[in-house]
Amino acid sequence: MPTALESLTVDAEGLALHVRQRAAASAPAVLFLHGWLDHSHSFDAVVAHLPETWRLVLLDFRGMGRSAHVGPGATYHFSDYALDVEATLDGLGLDAVHVVGHSLGGIVAQAYAAARPERVKSVTLIESLGPAGGPPEGALGRLRSALNDARRPPNRKRYPSVEAAAARLLENSPTLTQGAALYLARHGTEPVDGGLAFTFDPRHRRRFGMGYDEAQWMALQAHITCPVHLILATHGLRHDDALMRSREQGLRTLAHPPLHIPGGHHVHMEKPAVVAEALIRAIH
Repeated sequence: MPTALESLTVDAEGLALHVRQRAAASAPAVLFLHGWLDHSHSFDAVVAHLPETWRLVLLDFRGMGRSAHVGPGATYHFSDYALDVEATLDGLGLDAVHVVGHSLGGIVAQAYAAARPERVKSVTLIESLGPAGGPPEGALGRLRSALNDARRPPNRKRYPSVEAAAARLLENSPTLTQGAALYLARHGTEPVDGGLAFTFDPRHRRRFGMGYDEAQWMALQAHITCPVHLILATHGLRHDDALMRSREQGLRTLAHPPLHIPGGHHVHMEKPAVVAEALIRAIH
């Protein structure tokens, strides 16, 4: 990277969040939010192509990357990720930012933009058009699944090498490239007795007991007032076509048709220069 990022900690109601930043003196300020079980290093290749004058902030969500895990008996809720965003802005003294979110990070970016419109100047979504949602009838099954998952003890699996950890990522994410998997594993593992383990809290694998159904999500999405930019990969993850059309049509401030880039779900790691070029066009 042309400029090193400073590593620091911000406080989220007593929980230590890891943030990396390039504190340039001028605008714009851009906050990057990573995907589920990933970490802020997933954006490193993109950041290397962005203007030196931009202030960049890369957050590790709670229980992921180098951020702290919640305590015994606690769980992770979707609203906690929005709190992480707010704690980061407050901790760094940022009134408003442009937000770039991949996958889960994009869902959080949309929710936060709806809840705090005065603090979000624009949202760029990478492979992200909201949660799975579903009908209201899914609420009971979701709660039952969460209760069942809570009975399973968290297990931090050990791996003998970074390559073995990367192979596990490839099993779970078939569109991930070998190079991206190795990079995520290299920055997302730590030494433990018996080898290496991923830094994310294994409790993240438990299902949420509460979530948005489709009507709730669309109502929330309707309150986004800032410009929204959408980047999709040609071989990325998708909802069904009807739902995709509904979500896109529901984004009232979508600045232009979605940009389709050849690649998989982690397209920002595969084609960082192309994604960076799109960000430069979108962010002012």
